[in-house]
Formats: sequence, structure tokens, C-alpha cells
Amino acid sequence: MAAMRQGRHRRGITGWAVRFCAAVLPLLLLLLGPVARASDGYSLWLGEPAPTPAANRIEAPAGSSSPTIALAMAELRRSLPRVPMPVRLVLADDPALGDEGFGLRIARSGKGQTLLITARRDIGLLYGAFALVRHVRTGGDPGELALTSRPAVPLRMLNHWDNIDGFVERGYAGRSLWDWWTLPDFVDPRYADYARANASVGINAVVLNNVNASAESLTAPYIAKTAALADVFRPYGIRVFLSARLSAPQELGGLPTADPRNPSVAAWWREKADEIYRSIPDFGGFLVKANSEGQPGPRDYGASHADGANMLAAALARHGGTVIWRAFVYADTDPTDRAKQAYAEFQPLDGRFADNVIVQVKNGPIDFQPREPAHPLFGAMPATRLAAEFQITKEYLGFATHLAYLGPLFAETLAAPTGHRPGQTVASTLSAIAGVANIGRDRDWTGSVFNQANWYVFARLAWDPSLAPEAVAREWIVQTFGAEPAVLAAVTPMMMQSREAVVDYTGPLGLAHLFATGHHYGPGPWVDDLARPEWNPVYYHRAGPSGIGFDRTATGSNAIAQYAPAIAARLARPETTPPELLLWFHHLPWDFPMPGGGTLWHELVRRYDRGVATVHAMRRRWASVRGRIDEPRWHKTDSFLAIQAREAAWWRDASLAYWMSLNHLPLPPGSAAPAHDLEWYRQQRFPHAPGNP
Repeated sequence: MAAMRQGRHRRGITGWAVRFCAAVLPLLLLLLGPVARASDGYSLWLGEPAPTPAANRIEAPAGSSSPTIALAMAELRRSLPRVPMPVRLVLADDPALGDEGFGLRIARSGKGQTLLITARRDIGLLYGAFALVRHVRTGGDPGELALTSRPAVPLRMLNHWDNIDGFVERGYAGRSLWDWWTLPDFVDPRYADYARANASVGINAVVLNNVNASAESLTAPYIAKTAALADVFRPYGIRVFLSARLSAPQELGGLPTADPRNPSVAAWWREKADEIYRSIPDFGGFLVKANSEGQPGPRDYGASHADGANMLAAALARHGGTVIWRAFVYADTDPTDRAKQAYAEFQPLDGRFADNVIVQVKNGPIDFQPREPAHPLFGAMPATRLAAEFQITKEYLGFATHLAYLGPLFAETLAAPTGHRPGQTVASTLSAIAGVANIGRDRDWTGSVFNQANWYVFARLAWDPSLAPEAVAREWIVQTFGAEPAVLAAVTPMMMQSREAVVDYTGPLGLAHLFATGHHYGPGPWVDDLARPEWNPVYYHRAGPSGIGFDRTATGSNAIAQYAPAIAARLARPETTPPELLLWFHHLPWDFPMPGGGTLWHELVRRYDRGVATVHAMRRRWASVRGRIDEPRWHKTDSFLAIQAREAAWWRDASLAYWMSLNHLPLPPGSAAPAHDLEWYRQQRFPHAPGNP
């Protein structure tokens, strides 16, 4: 992400989660060795081979073998620090484990102790092997193991927004990992490293191409290329999906229509599905973006989303395939409030989708903002299988350069009550969970070492949404940087404060979508000249001389009516709305009294100031671990924190300059004036911001 300086820019599973205490830290240091060893980030959280691997203490399942079991054995030999007992892999028909779960326990006999990894299927053994390695590397005592773990969400997938020309939409880590030009003849060894990283945290599905799909991805040459990747991923338990363009029967098949109700269109898709499955017998299915942002869809023909999804579902059904149909419908169909569109189009269709259709709902009702309320569709479609879609790539949270650990964001949504049934949370409604990948061809995979943590925590929470983000952060830190107490003490609070800092300096108190046009880099709350109202940031904040915020109560767009009654009642009044979402649901005067004293304006400024101050504190913490972390990763992170500090101040100053031009209020005592006047901020241009075609 470009940095602002003097008017110019430049690029500048469960209850046994990690428990850290003084008693285990010396053991960790012995196991992991020196911390400040040079690393380019390629090994991710998986680290280097164990210095004393248990090469001769691993026993395969009796009478069973498969490529997946071979991978589990190899992983234990490579990565497991020496443990004082043999490790045995066991296939057993234990219904409690499910198809992907595993058990870790100690078996005792007259000959001593044996550490058992038990599963019903070979993929469970692989997941168990990775879990055992993680448990030992993060300080767990192998002699105290007694756990059973199975995933809470059956389908845990990454959505790659990669185009076949190699460009990654909203990608900030280089070009696409998939070299379509050389596939299928050359299969880059990095594809297996990618699959291994995903398997280590339980990802079991990958969508290879952009939701803004090209029909060409469904042609025979690209099916062959996809099949080559599927062959690499299969032993790691990963099924491949493709984003499908609904107009493909016209573009590829020469049909006069793509109406899903047309028998010729349905027949074309059946033949295409048959063709794919002949090459990829375990093909996962299609992901579809329809009637959103110009993408073709069934509504072009007066048909419903259920009509389109069910037609594709019928084509896949005999092969065991699944249709993932996105509920992100960003079109000019509701002039009152963009946030209401998905619910308005999809909730009336509850119960009309086929059994092999999953409706994929973004975590919030607009578009991956640094903070949004949970989407009202969660819990409101009890007869429909749902997926939650998160963005791991940080389109709105500082691209690659800003440190923003997204564990709290993911957990915040997954734990949110739906209000439709007692105890029901977003997580409990899910059949699938998807994350828009932040992975590219950069050597460190994600553009910076801390962006790796977002891939990691997404997958860990997809497996077990009850995990605490802080425990997962510490788990990742130990595996990535080592277990030195000073590193843990500095880096853990950095990570846990980082997302809230981004919220503070970009959109405090529920403000949203204030980003500059198109590339979403930097502030643009003043933008008001785009063709459609909901394209403009002014649409979302409604600020003027008398107040600020979007009224979504009964006196405004009434979006709160889409939530369960108990939640809607709480959101109807500013006094009972969480302060973090206050201006999302309410338009309030600048002098509105806030809890604890002070006005809305003063609280807004305080949060902008807090965001900037937090980034400076993060950088000081990082400075304190210099020499304890290898210099390449320390230096790159320090440079990125310097960029973040400048850009946080830019966001704060530009936003306050604009708000002050509307409310004509002075800043509170002790709060510094913006570095430039409003016109200077309005004139900044960034035509080459990354991730934007």
C-alpha cells in the first residue's frame, strides 16, 4: 500500500488450545531453539524441520496405506519434536470422530506408553498429525493428551479471486499462485506446499478463480489445468471448486439464452458437469456470483436466485457436487438502503433451494467493512443451508502493509446471536465457511508475515468457532517467531489491538464505506459525484451541519426490521445500540451525549486519536523485540508499521478536516489540527493502487 508523505505517495482443537505459563516456556525454548534465525516467511507457521525428529518412533496403521496416510507419516517425521514414546496411527470406526475428526490419547501397557492418533478416515489421521505437532510445538505436554476433535463446520474453504491472466482482484501479495500458462504440463512444487499449509489448519476446499468469472475457465484446456491442481490437492483432503459464469451457455455453447428455466440451458450445464467430472471425479462444484456488480444472472430473465441455483444443482447432483450461490447482490434495486438488498432478495426464497445448494452470505450486510453488524440473513433462513463469507485479504483494512489481525473480527461475527432461537449464534447456522484468500506469488505468500496470521486464524476458527482469538494469536506467534516471553509479551497485544485501531482511524462508531473510489485505498468521505447514490461514501454517513450517521430505524430505511425482534428492539434506540455500531443504525446530532460524558463529536475525535496512538504503540512494541526476531522479517514489519503510522494520521486528518467543514466545530482541547487543509486531501490521486484492475 502506498504511503503518504508531504503530498506524495509511494509503494511502499478446542479446550487444549495454547496455555502459556512460566513452567512451559523453558521447554519451548529448548524445543524450538534460537529465535532470531533468518527467514523469508515461506515456511509460514509450519516452521523448519524439527531439530530432533522422531524418525524411528512413528507406526503406520495396521494393514492400511494411502497417499494421505503417507503424508501424515512424513509430517510427523519432519515436524514433530522428539517425544518420549512411540506414536501410532490407528484407523477405527468411532462415530464420535465423524469423517474428518481425530482423537489424540495415551495408551498404557506393560511395555510402556504409546501416543495414539485415531481417526475413521485417512484425512483425520493427517489432521491429527498436524494437531499433534502444533500441540507439542506450542508447549503442550504429550503425556497429558486426551482429546477428541472434529470440525464444527463441514465445508471450510478459501475463495481465490484470481483471474486467468494472473491478476488477483483485491490481491496484495503479487500475482496469482496458479500459473495457468504452464499448467497442466508443469506443476509447480509450491502447489503442494500451499496444500500442506491448508491441511495443517483444516481447510478442505478451494475455489480457484475469481467470482467475477470468465467463461473460459470452463473450457476443456482449463478443465485439464484444474485437474492437475486437483491431483496435487487430493491427498491433502482438499476438493477444488470453480466460479461459474451464468452466461457460459451463450459465450461457449452458442445458445441464444442463459435463462435457467430453458431446457437447452439446463442440458448444456449437465453436459459441462459431466465433462468436468470425467477429469476430476471429486470436483466440489460451482461458486456463483449472479446479478451483482454487472454479473449475469437469473433475474436478467425474470427468474429467481433459486431457479438459477437449482438448475446448476441438478446438473451436479448425480456427481455429489455442490452449488455455492453468493447472496452478495450489489445492484440498484433498493433505493432506500443498500444494506437491505440481500435479505430482501433471499429471505423470501427460504426453503426453495435444492439440498445441494449453499447460500453464501457475507459476514455483514454491506461489504467486508472493518466493522459491520452480523448479516440479518443468519438465522432468518432456517430451511436453507448457509455459508458465511469473510474477507481474509484486507481490501478495507490496509491492504498488505497495515497490521490488522482479523481474529477478533471473525470471532465477533461467528459468536453474534441471531435472536431467532435461544442460544443460536451465526456459527451454529453454518454448513460452510469461506474466506476470500490473501495468498499470492510473493515469497511470503501473503505480502507480510502478519497477514499469514489471518489465513491461520480464519482456518482455526472455521474448524472450531469457540476458540479465543487471543489464544490462536499466541499459538501462531510461537510457531512463527518462537516462544521467548519477551516476544509473546510484545506481539500478542499488538495483534489483539490492531483491528480495532484500523476501525478507529478509518470508521469509528459504526461509520462505514468511507474509502476512496474503486481501489478503496485511503479516505474519501467527501465523494459525492458518482453515477449511482450507493457508490458514493456520502450515501453511507449522511453527514451535514446538524449531524451524522445512517438512520436504519423505523424513521429511516427500517433495516433493523430485518433482524429478529429482540435484536431490532435493542437497535431501535441509540441508548441501547452498541457504541461500536451507533452511526451504522442512527443519524445523530453532533452534540448527542455519549455514555461517560462528552458529545458525539468529542467521542468521534477521541477514537480517531486513539487509532493513531495505537499504531505508534504497536511500533514501539515491535522495536522492543529487535534482535529476538530475525532481521529480514523484523525490518519489513517495522517498515510497514511506519507506513501504517503515516497513513493512520492521513486517515485521521483527512476525515476530521471533512467533518469540520460540515459541522464547523472546534477540536477538543489537546487534539491536534489536521496537517493540511481539506482541499489538499481531496486532491490526492492513486492511479496504480494494487489489487484494482
